[in-house]
This record gives sequence, C-alpha cells and structure tokens, in this order.
Amino acid sequence: MNTTFSCVGCGKCCNDHHVPLTLPEARMWAADGGQVIVLVEAFLSNGLGLPVQQREHAERRSTLVRSADADAYVAITFAAYNVGPCRNLDEDNLCRIYERRPLVCRIYPMEINPHIPLNPVIKECPPESWEKGPELIVGGELVDRELAELIQRSRQSDRDDIQMKDAVCALLGIRTTALKGDGFTAYLPDMVEFAAIIDDLAGQTLPQWGSEWLFHVSGDDVAEQVMASGAQVAMGTPENYSFISLRVA
Repeated sequence: MNTTFSCVGCGKCCNDHHVPLTLPEARMWAADGGQVIVLVEAFLSNGLGLPVQQREHAERRSTLVRSADADAYVAITFAAYNVGPCRNLDEDNLCRIYERRPLVCRIYPMEINPHIPLNPVIKECPPESWEKGPELIVGGELVDRELAELIQRSRQSDRDDIQMKDAVCALLGIRTTALKGDGFTAYLPDMVEFAAIIDDLAGQTLPQWGSEWLFHVSGDDVAEQVMASGAQVAMGTPENYSFISLRVA
C-alpha cells in the first residue's frame, strides 16, 4: 500500500511533544531561551531490555558504561521540552523558526528508528493529511530521497553525539537510567549550566568517565532481573529527575 502525505498546518504535532534534538540544536534551543529535557534509557549487554532484532541500531546510538558488575548501553536524548504548544508556534500555528527548525521536525511524519514503520493511524495528523500530496512510501519503500537523507543525518547525529552527551550528563550529575522498554529517566537541567558545559567541552578530547550508572525500574520484578544481570538498582526517591514508566498497567 502506498502512502501520501501533505501537511495541513493543524499544529497538532507541535503540541505536547518533546522533540529530539541534535547536540547543536540543543545548544541553540538553550540560547533561544527554551528548556531542554534529558531522557535516558539503557539495556544490559546480556540483552535485557532489548529485542534481539533491534540491537545493532540501539548499540550504534548508545555508549558502553558500567553498572556494578554489568556492562550496559546507555542512550541519551536531548529534547525540546514542550508542555502545550511549542514555544515557536505563532497565533496561526506557524513555526517562527521554520528555516532553522530541528531535524526531527523536518523529517516528520516519518520515523527515525528503522524498526518502527510509519503508521498513519497513530499519528495526530487529521485524515485529510493522508488523502493527497506527494507520495512518501511506494511499495513499502520511502521514495522521497531528500527525506531519506535527513533520516540518515539524524541517525548519524545520534551516533556522533553520544560521547558528548554522556560527558554533559556526567558534569550535570546525571547517572541514573531507566531500562529500555520499561521507562525513561527525565531530567530538566538548568539551561545556563547546560549551555556552559557544552561550550566548555567543545573541541576537547573527552575523558573516560569512571562513574557508574544506576537503574531506576518500575517494579520489583524488573529490579530482580536487573540485579540478576549484575547491575545496580537505584534506591529511594529521586531528587533531580522523574521516572517515566512505559509499563502497561
């Protein structure tokens, strides 16, 4: 089945979505007065927290870390923190920074993760968005070459930025992650400190961070699996982050 798409300017995709940012975009967002949210997830080297078929993609966008006696792969996302309308929407639902909007905004409605197919049903775009416009997918293949290039740029940025993101997190005191598929740990750093750390690290050879990571999990059953893998589980109530559970009740 072929898929067409044409944006109708409803603005729904610009409301209540934390938009993933590349490292330069995160720095720009902070400079513009916006808030960046840091979302962290990880899987264990024994595969806990990750479907086998996704491992290659997940490893490429992660950094190898230690948690007690276990190796883990931590993925860190810097995202534009949007509760309600994006701060760059005007009264007509038009983007004030359209010419320099984030890469993920340019890619929408396509998915970045190669293991997640485009599904119009779960998108917030109204039905008329999918009834006309240029063809996106023909015979199961993305036919927009420019869009395909943007997707590859986004995936490459994930790989290129991860060591710097880990360094930024270390200096912010971020060392607690969620188990991939179980949730995210979410941090709202001070933007002045966030921007200063990025600027200070720019162009430097990044050190090897010796600090270990902890896992925040959704329940005792998950905690048992994590500890059985040799990793350490966080105890007590979080002080500098929130835990976003993905667990189905």
